[in-house]
Amino acid sequence: MADIHGNNVALEAVLLDIARRNIDTVFNLGDSLYGPLDPLKTFNLLMEHNIYHIMGNCDRIILEPSEEKEGSTIHYVKKTLTKEALDWLKHLPSSITINNILLCHGTPSSDQVYLLEEMTEEGGTLKNSEEIMQALEGVEQNIIFCGHSHVPRTVYLPNGKLVINPGSVGLPAYEDDLPLLHKMESGSPYANYTIIEEISNQWVIEHINVFYDWEKAVHIAETNKRTDWAYALKFGRV
Repeated sequence: MADIHGNNVALEAVLLDIARRNIDTVFNLGDSLYGPLDPLKTFNLLMEHNIYHIMGNCDRIILEPSEEKEGSTIHYVKKTLTKEALDWLKHLPSSITINNILLCHGTPSSDQVYLLEEMTEEGGTLKNSEEIMQALEGVEQNIIFCGHSHVPRTVYLPNGKLVINPGSVGLPAYEDDLPLLHKMESGSPYANYTIIEEISNQWVIEHINVFYDWEKAVHIAETNKRTDWAYALKFGRV
């Protein structure tokens, strides 16, 4: 799973679904706590479960010095999180390698670059295979998990590598200004995560859409005066 963004309501539903399916190993690809909902409850919920975590670009931003304007997301997050939560963020790795799988947030070399998408003002379009393979040059693993774009994808490359983005647990759409002003939209309010299972030496991949009480998350966003987040949470659009 990836890109929880402080949405504890969605996270709780995803963790319940994972438990129901008896999944044995869980990875979180970062951007866990940054968001105007409930970063601290999200942290506490994560600490109750055995999950491998990595750091995303928004996790890193929380730790960096910044001008914290009243009402901004970063101001809200920093005033909400405890020292324990901040210390936890500081010690997150940028990637994890396990057997033939590499897990990162953006690309293996950058947490703020999209591995699979090329950005235009209209949103992300799928990069050609050569560009993706170039970004993965030197990666020995054949399965690469990435997050960052919040859009679920499975991409099979001509060199036999498989790249999987599980989508976002907690924020199905957003606008950003890097590398240029763009929007990313999943088109659905459902919480996303992905299951992979090896059967007869082949990988079976399931992109899961989890229903949760997104109206509750919308209400929290509206209470915190973030109508942009409320709309994204309700419709998966911006």
